[in-house]
Amino acid sequence: MMMRGVLLGAAMLILPGAAQAAADAGAAKDILMRSIAFRTVEGAGQVPKLADYYAGVLKSAGFDDADIVITPMGETATLAATIRGSDPTLKPMALIGHMDVVAANRADWTRDPFVPVEENGYIFGRGSEDNKYDVAMMVATMAQLKKEGWTPRRTVILLLSGDEETAMTTTRALAARYKDLELLLNGDGGGGLLNEEGKPVLYQLQAGEKTYADFEIGFTDAGGHSSAPTPGNPIYRLARAIDRIAAYRFPPMRNELTRASLALSADRIGGEVGQAMRRYAETGDLAAADLLSTRPEFVGQVRTTCVATMLAGGHALNALPQSAKVSVNCRIFPGVKIDDVKAELVRQVDDKSATFATLNDPTGSDASPLRPDVMKAVTDAVQARAPGVTVMPGMSAGATDSLYFRALGVPSYGVSSLFMKAEDGFAHGLNERVPVAGIAASLEQWDRVVRALAK
Repeated sequence: MMMRGVLLGAAMLILPGAAQAAADAGAAKDILMRSIAFRTVEGAGQVPKLADYYAGVLKSAGFDDADIVITPMGETATLAATIRGSDPTLKPMALIGHMDVVAANRADWTRDPFVPVEENGYIFGRGSEDNKYDVAMMVATMAQLKKEGWTPRRTVILLLSGDEETAMTTTRALAARYKDLELLLNGDGGGGLLNEEGKPVLYQLQAGEKTYADFEIGFTDAGGHSSAPTPGNPIYRLARAIDRIAAYRFPPMRNELTRASLALSADRIGGEVGQAMRRYAETGDLAAADLLSTRPEFVGQVRTTCVATMLAGGHALNALPQSAKVSVNCRIFPGVKIDDVKAELVRQVDDKSATFATLNDPTGSDASPLRPDVMKAVTDAVQARAPGVTVMPGMSAGATDSLYFRALGVPSYGVSSLFMKAEDGFAHGLNERVPVAGIAASLEQWDRVVRALAK
C-alpha cells in the first residue's frame, strides 16, 4: 500500500534549536532487529510480548509507568505511551504504527523470517518493512525526546495497534479512545522512492485511502437433474450479472488530494498519460479520466473500482445448481458511501432475484485536508535529508490504521521515514528487507516532524 525507500549514505543532520541530535542509529537498529524476532502473526500470542519489550525501552529512557498503557485484547494488544505537553488546552497529536505482521512460511524463505539478519546493507525479516521499521524509529524517537527532558506545548502520544493486518479490532479501539486528537501521523503510509542509482526522487505523503468493501451477490434455484435443464440456472444468471459488473465504470471523481498528486505527477510521467493527468487535475476532463482508467496503476486514482474476485456454485457434476455466488471487491473513492456503491451494483445487475450482502462491516472515510502545517513540517524534514526532492500528497488503495481515525474526523497522514528503490519492496512477500543506511536520516526526519508539530 505504500511507497517506500532508503536514502543511501545520508548523514544524520542536527536540528537547529534542538537540545540534542535525533536518536542514535545503532540503538534504533537494535530495536528494529529485536522487534523482528517477535513472531507477531495472528494467533501466535506474541504481540503483548513485543509491547512489553517496547515499554521496557521507553521506561529505560525515563517514561513513568503511568505514561505507558498496554491493553490486552484477546491474543493481541495495544500500546500507548505519552509525553505530556505544557499546554493542556491543546489537543494531543499521535504517532501510530502496528506491531503485528502477516504470516511467513519458513520453507519459502531464504532465511528464517523471524531471525533478523543484517546482510549486504539490508536487514532481513518478516515485518522489517511493514511496519516494524517505522515503529522502531518512532519508539527510538520518543525515547530520545524523553531522555532529553523535552516538554512540547502539545501532548504527543505513541499508539501501536496489534492486528492491523487482520481484523483491525485494536485499531478501532484506539480510534474510539483517542478520537479527540488534533492529528495523527502514521508510520505505515507514504514514504520515499529512490531511482536505480539510489538517489531520492520522490516522497509521498498519504492523506487519504480508498474504502475497502466486499459484497456478495447470490442466486438460488430449486435445482434438479442435469439431464433436464431449466431457465433458472443460478450459474447462468450469475454469469450475466458478472458481465454487467465488468462492463460498468463508476463515474470519475476528484478531490484536493488527487488533484494535487496528479498535477505533480504529470511532468514526471510525461507523454499522453502525463497530459491526461494534467487535464484531469485541472478541468476534470472525462476523456482524460477514461484514458487514465485504461492504466491499472492509475485507474484507482480517478474512480471507485469494483471487481469480481471469488466464485462458488453448484454441488454435483450431474445436478442443476441450487446456488451460485460471487464476491465483488470494491475500492471506494474517499467520501463515497458504501451503501451507495452497493445500490449501484444492484442497479447494474438489474435482477430482482439476486441477493446482495455487504461482508465484514466495512468502514469508509474521507480524505484528510492538506494542512499547511503538516505539509510544511513533512516537506522541511524530507528535504533536509533529500534536498529538492518533491513531496507529493497521495491516496492509497488499501487500508491502514488511519482509516478508523479519519472516519471519526481525525486528520491523518502517512509519513513513513523509509526510502527505498521500487524493486526492493517486499512487504507481505518473500525475503522482506529494509536498508540499514537510511536509519540515521529516518530518525532525524521523525525528530523534525514531531518537534515542528508539537511546539
